[in-house]
Amino acid sequence: MSNFQEDHAQISDVVVRYATGIDQRDWELLRTCWTPDVEADYGSFGQFTGADALTEVMARTHENMGPTFHRISNIAIRIDGDRAAVRSYVHGVLLVTPDDPANWVDVIGSYEDIFLRTTEGWRISRRVARTARTLTASTTPPAAQLAPE
Repeated sequence: MSNFQEDHAQISDVVVRYATGIDQRDWELLRTCWTPDVEADYGSFGQFTGADALTEVMARTHENMGPTFHRISNIAIRIDGDRAAVRSYVHGVLLVTPDDPANWVDVIGSYEDIFLRTTEGWRISRRVARTARTLTASTTPPAAQLAPE
């Protein structure tokens, strides 16, 4: 395999590792996706600095949910030496409450990442998440829809 093919394969592996780490609640695996000083902008969800902080917020956010399904596709990679610009599409379906398939969030968007080649391999050093659409459903009606007693 050429260096070009190997780099693309390793970067793609990190992108898949991210989705797998979240969906399997494997926080050690998720942690391997980031550089120690990663900067991540998840829009209205928040901005985070540092691999430990980012991994912790993902763990806290997902740990009490039911199953989650992060599908990442259309991975476009441009490598320039030890740096790569990577854009991918994400489609996440999250069952917000365990054992309640009627309470979910469905999000589509994209990730714009900067990867750096490190001694441990390629890692994400900067992420900007852009949400294109969010759908939700719930078996619990919002308070505004409840009839007064």
